[in-house]
Amino acid sequence: MFFRKSIIALTGLFLCIFLIVHLSANSILVLPEETARSLYNSYSTTLRESPLIKIVAYVLYLSIILHVVYALLITINNRKAKAKGYRVNQYKENSSWTSQNMGLLGISILLFIVVHLANFWARIKLGMGEGVGLDANGHVDVYEVTYSLFQNGYYVVFYTLLMVPLGLHLHHGLKSAFMTLGFYHKRGLRTIAKVSLVYAIIMAVGFGVIPSIVFLK
Repeated sequence: MFFRKSIIALTGLFLCIFLIVHLSANSILVLPEETARSLYNSYSTTLRESPLIKIVAYVLYLSIILHVVYALLITINNRKAKAKGYRVNQYKENSSWTSQNMGLLGISILLFIVVHLANFWARIKLGMGEGVGLDANGHVDVYEVTYSLFQNGYYVVFYTLLMVPLGLHLHHGLKSAFMTLGFYHKRGLRTIAKVSLVYAIIMAVGFGVIPSIVFLK
C-alpha cells in the first residue's frame, strides 16, 4: 500500500509542476490576438522540436497513467475494506468531504483529460477534426485550434466547471503527497496546507477563467 501511495504522491507532484507550466502557456491566450497567435505557435513549435521536451512528454503520459491506475487500485481496496465493516479511527468523522471523495474527483478529472486530449491532442498531433489549419511554418496552427475550441460555449462551460473538482483534488492531494513521502513537521505541514490552498485556487481559477476570456474575444 505504501508503494502505491508513494507512486501516487510522486506522480502527483510532477503533474502539479506540469500544471504550472501549462497555465503559464495558456496565459498567452489572453494577450491581443496577433501577439497571442505568434507567441503561442512559437511556444508550440519549441515544444515540438525539442528532444528534451519529447522525453518530458512521455514522462507526463506515464505519470498520468500510473497516477490513475494506482489511485484506482487504492480506491477499490478502500471500498472493499468498508464493505467488510472496517472503521479505522472514525474515518468519516475525522476527514473532509474532499479526502473521502478523492476517487470521485479523480474520475471527473479523468473525464476532463479524455475530452481535452480528444479535442486538442488529436487535432494537433493527428490533424483530426475541424479548425485544423497551418501556421506560417507549415505546422498545425495550435493557436487557431485552441481559439476555435474556446469559441464553443458548451465546451467553455464544461471546461470551466471541471476546474472545480480539479481545485479540490489539488488542494487535498498536494498536502497528502508530502505526508505520504514522510514529511510530518507540524509547522511545515501548516505551511504546506496554506500553499496547497493558494496553489489550488490559482490553478482552478486560472484554467477556468482563460477559456471565458478567449470566448469573449
